[in-house]
Amino acid sequence: MKTLSSFFSILLIVSLHAQDITGDWHGLREYPDRPLRMVLHLSYEDSVLKANYDSPENDLTGLVLDSVSYENSILYLRYSNADVTFRGFVDLPNQKISGMYTAGANTQMPLVLTRNPLPPQKNGFAYLKANFTKKEVYIPMRDGTRLFTSIYTSKNPKGDNPILLVRTPYNIEPDEDSYTGRLFSMDHLWSNGYIIVFQDVRGRFMSEGKFVDVRPYIPNKKKKEFDDNSDTWDTIDWLIRNVDNNNGRVGIFGISYPGFYSTMSLPDAHPALKAVSPQAPVSNWFIGDDWHHNGAFFLLDAFSFYSSVGRPRPEPTREWPSPFQFNNDDNYDFFLDLGPVKNAAAKYFGDTIQFWDDLMTHPDYDDFWKARDILQHMSDIKPAVLTVGGWFDAEDLYGPLATYQSIESKNPNNQNRLIMGPWSHGQWSGTDGDNMGNMHWGSNTTKFFKEVEAKFFNYYLKDEGTMDLAEATMFITGANEWKNFDAWPPAASTERQLYLRGNGELSFSAPGTDEGYDEYIVDPGKPVPYTEDVHLGRTREYMTDDQRFASRRPDVMVYQTGILDEKVVLTGPIDVKFYASTTGTDADYVVKLIDVFPDQVEDYPENDKDVPIGGYQMLVRGEVLRGRYRNSFEKPEAFVPGEVTEVSFRIPDVAHSFEPGHKIMIQVQNSWFPLIDRNPQQFVNIYECDEEDFIKATHRIYHTSEYPSGVTVRVLAN
Repeated sequence: MKTLSSFFSILLIVSLHAQDITGDWHGLREYPDRPLRMVLHLSYEDSVLKANYDSPENDLTGLVLDSVSYENSILYLRYSNADVTFRGFVDLPNQKISGMYTAGANTQMPLVLTRNPLPPQKNGFAYLKANFTKKEVYIPMRDGTRLFTSIYTSKNPKGDNPILLVRTPYNIEPDEDSYTGRLFSMDHLWSNGYIIVFQDVRGRFMSEGKFVDVRPYIPNKKKKEFDDNSDTWDTIDWLIRNVDNNNGRVGIFGISYPGFYSTMSLPDAHPALKAVSPQAPVSNWFIGDDWHHNGAFFLLDAFSFYSSVGRPRPEPTREWPSPFQFNNDDNYDFFLDLGPVKNAAAKYFGDTIQFWDDLMTHPDYDDFWKARDILQHMSDIKPAVLTVGGWFDAEDLYGPLATYQSIESKNPNNQNRLIMGPWSHGQWSGTDGDNMGNMHWGSNTTKFFKEVEAKFFNYYLKDEGTMDLAEATMFITGANEWKNFDAWPPAASTERQLYLRGNGELSFSAPGTDEGYDEYIVDPGKPVPYTEDVHLGRTREYMTDDQRFASRRPDVMVYQTGILDEKVVLTGPIDVKFYASTTGTDADYVVKLIDVFPDQVEDYPENDKDVPIGGYQMLVRGEVLRGRYRNSFEKPEAFVPGEVTEVSFRIPDVAHSFEPGHKIMIQVQNSWFPLIDRNPQQFVNIYECDEEDFIKATHRIYHTSEYPSGVTVRVLAN
């Protein structure tokens, strides 16, 4: 009788629990690139329902939800810190909660929670910790400085495997007991046995020594002379001697600044270095990457970066510097209120940020900048190279194209390849790459890239597979397809002139003798914004944003073709040759290549901002020249007021198909704010000038047979 009573007591408890929402619930948030488990803990405290949750793949536990409600079988949860909400229907008899999970403005997915625990996901921290060992070490350099390094090796290695090295200024290990999230984008590599190594470069975070931005390369180093090339050499030499189960081969890769360190490894490379992939690499900080494009100063990016990352590090640390506290969420308004660029130091920086001071004291292309151009040293390169870039990289688009071309021209027999996708800065490592802002590509371009990257490293580091990658693997936007080429730019492309014409026309036919010029006034106090949105941080999406807001301004000149009867595919750089005049003595020239969509576009995917796609003016490429550098980056020249002057410069490559029914548009403007600092339109030192130096000026763009302004494009043969 006692046994029977106990049985019914247990049954009653189980039955009550089945009708109780408290306890643990398990679900899987199925992000396309990285599924994440969620373990929800519900309990009552003083008759109030409380909740917290774990995200095991992110190594996060006990995240307390600040809003919990449960009424009429509907459970609502909110975690404000991550802008996460969940609303679901609770089916207690079947022990299931079915609902919708949202994170931020752009992520929404179905989520089902049950009582059944889920196994660790392959690309989560729990899986990594179960399968890999992390070891933190200090590696000595030739001058005695030690560089902080973390080494990830499989707990069950199958034979000897190659080493993949990433050198970065961006903090490899913020916590001794945690594993770096950088591994999540490398599952196609570590799952194939690679030993993954990360290193803080000299003077950054936990490494010893003094940090120098894009430290110049030293040829023919003597004894204890060092640079980032020798630091890489010394690191590789230590790794192949001290890491168990390595096969004596090393590869290097990295995105952005780590891309620069990848390129820096190539001259006089260590014999064990067999394959290098500079990705969105920094190459020349005055001509085309990051802080300057053709001498024009990219104010928004430089200020945002150096106001935090550029602050001094007194001693080794795992902690990031605290972010700069902007007093205005409107970057256009913030930087307009800043006034002349010199005010940044006076108002905010003082003399604490060394590289900001360097930017301000080297306005022209002098020896300071020339010494930092690694591309001049790209001779006698031994490792195979796969350079990677994104067509819509707002930071380092110039870098990958210039890196590939430099290696190609100086090393005709090197295994040198290039892949360019429809990506923002490093997008191929973080998302599925199926869209860029409002533009959709119709495929998972990141998955394609990872297959290419794995094939490259597997072949040169593991002797696996065949090397059938093309010289240039390029995504053609507009047509939205991958194409292989034997050379870049393609040999099958033909140079053609697109001329600016009267009445806002753009044509492959030259203008007549009497078409004249377009005249307009430019006011530095009311610069053209780089995007129509009001926001603080520089967006990635502006690289494909709708340009209708700009074409409606009186200080933006607009030229467009008629409706195209057949596709026009442009592949390669674009060369600008304008004839212009100004009543001032200096000017910036911003030229934008734009794809104008038909007025009616059917079946186009929903976009980020609910922008009407009919008539959309998609920015394909935009670039700027600071006019004083039209003849020389080393020796700036003033304009003669009112004098017709040739203004020529190169816009980085495109690979874009203007489809039938579309139009080709060129926009010309003289500001792009606050992306670029304001030109005072007088020939003064812009980094030292005062507010009264900024003046209005009248500009002219000529388009006659004598002064045929236009652009040279490379049209791919059908």
